[in-house]
Amino acid sequence: MNEKLKMVIFHPVLTGFLMTMMVWYLGYVLMDTRSIPAPWQAIIYLVEASDVMVIHLGASFLRVAVALGIALMIGVPIGILTGVSSRFNRWFSPFLYYIYPIPKVAFLPVLMLLYGLGNQSKIILMVLIIVFQIILSVRDGVRQIAATQFTVMASFKASKLATLRFLIIPAILPQLFSGIRVSIGVSLATLFFAENYATTYGIGYFILSAWTKMNYVEMFSGILALSFLGILMFKTLDVTERKLTPWQTPATS
Repeated sequence: MNEKLKMVIFHPVLTGFLMTMMVWYLGYVLMDTRSIPAPWQAIIYLVEASDVMVIHLGASFLRVAVALGIALMIGVPIGILTGVSSRFNRWFSPFLYYIYPIPKVAFLPVLMLLYGLGNQSKIILMVLIIVFQIILSVRDGVRQIAATQFTVMASFKASKLATLRFLIIPAILPQLFSGIRVSIGVSLATLFFAENYATTYGIGYFILSAWTKMNYVEMFSGILALSFLGILMFKTLDVTERKLTPWQTPATS
């Protein structure tokens, strides 16, 4: 078999998709209920309604991307400071451990009262959920740096900025990317919940709207579209990780 053809056939994304379709079809046959449509029905609907689906996916992606960007800008500096400063860590970690376990979705009604019913409250909710994961990932990444490496940097009279650029940031990248992976999954799940309130655009709204209309083909096509969005974001993250950490064996191919 041609080597390129084998790479396409056995590509992890394609293999995963086919396995998902097989499990879906098995459920469709065994359950024998109109609540679970055939996989090809959802795929056909997804293709036919692609113009509408792109709008909903675009709205959802924008919310996740903005929230992730804000969370990184806040979480990375705090995580680094928590990792390098034992004094700041002693002060901040108890606060982190108090707040982190609280389900942040409980704050959505409060955020809507404070910031309105638009995108702002939804983005802030996702930031609250993502930022603590980023802080913990970065802090743990800094803590894993051997003390001897800081000693070497000091022996070369490296400035704090040089130490940050050439030692700390490269060292925390693997942990940071792991934290971002978790954050993407959590943010998509949160977005599904948040988009069911006071919005008419977003894949979460699309799925629940189809469910209330008992249009299960439409609902499952939305779920399929959401999975495609997740795959796109995860694969983009994989490519970025390989570019920025060529010395690191990526967690996923």
